[in-house]
Amino acid sequence: MSTTIDKVTKEIVTLGRRKESSARVRLKPGNGKLVVNGREIKDYLNRDVLVMMAKQPFTITETQNKFDVRVRVIGGGLAGQAGAIRLGISRALVAQDEAYKAALKKAGLLTRDSRVVERKKYGQPGARKNFQFSKR
Repeated sequence: MSTTIDKVTKEIVTLGRRKESSARVRLKPGNGKLVVNGREIKDYLNRDVLVMMAKQPFTITETQNKFDVRVRVIGGGLAGQAGAIRLGISRALVAQDEAYKAALKKAGLLTRDSRVVERKKYGQPGARKNFQFSKR
């Protein structure tokens, strides 16, 4: 899904992904309210580090209290969800104003982190770990 504009609510809608998480971000001018799955971001993500990570695009572009954000995020854990929210917000800010693109790109926030958990292989206890080898 590319960046779109909701015709009814006039919100910019973008998609962010990280690990197994997928976040649909809706951004519109406002006073800095950030709601994730119907809850305040601090209540949803619990850890201050994750909240700071999700709000990083606003810090870099110096737009902390200029936009309201609604996020619907599914899948993965809290760290992956925070990364997905961060990418979605970054993309929405670029759609809002192209001038933010240089700063966000320099900080590496417009790149989708494609690392995912490696699958477990048969005959092994994990992805890389092997059972102990016995010569005799």
